[in-house]
Amino acid sequence: MTSAAHPNPGMHRMTIVGLAMLGVPRVVAHDLGIAGPGVNAVLVFAPPAIWLAVLLAKRTPRPFRTALRIGLAYGIFVAVGHQVMWDAAFGPNAPVMGGSLADVMPTWVESVIMRGFAVISSVATGAVVGAIVGVLAWLPTQVCRRIHAREKGDDNLRAHHGPS
Repeated sequence: MTSAAHPNPGMHRMTIVGLAMLGVPRVVAHDLGIAGPGVNAVLVFAPPAIWLAVLLAKRTPRPFRTALRIGLAYGIFVAVGHQVMWDAAFGPNAPVMGGSLADVMPTWVESVIMRGFAVISSVATGAVVGAIVGVLAWLPTQVCRRIHAREKGDDNLRAHHGPS
């Protein structure tokens, strides 16, 4: 669906999914412990950098919203990946409740709680990363819009944002 104000209201869903899936190799490498610090750093920072490059290159009309959607999809993929790789990552040393909650509830309840918090953490992290990328993609669009409006002598810009 398109609108008159934004003929391209965002990015195709499959593009969002594809960009989000760029984070999957890091989940696998991290959970299996097969990436050293250098490779891990690339796997952490390259996907959001690619998201930013694509958002800027495509001149996405709503970069913050689009980046947030990419981040949420990324978080979901990370959550699913961690759940699938849980046993490979932890083996018999899976996280358990500690402190005053240690040995209070059945092991399976602890497992559900720990896995649940891992899912929430993954999705929240994806949303935060998406929001950061969104702000980084949104800022240049605002700067360019203001520069372009000033070059044109846009009266609306002065009316809403004060005198030049």
